[in-house]
Amino acid sequence: MPRLTVKCQVTIPRHVRESLGLRPGAHVEFEHRDGDWVLRKTIPESVFRRWKGYLKLEKSSDELLREVRGE
Repeated sequence: MPRLTVKCQVTIPRHVRESLGLRPGAHVEFEHRDGDWVLRKTIPESVFRRWKGYLKLEKSSDELLREVRGE
């Protein structure tokens, strides 16, 4: 049975990590459900999706490629 360290950290048992596909640096979340706490692996939002549409260009990507290629 895992114990909390002085820093309130706990080691997730190997069989749990393997079944969830957890590796160092993985993102997890805790959900309170019916009086219990559930640990779940999460997939962070894609960096590209998060920034999609942030930069507005005056020209289309096709126009920029034509300029770069000299067409």
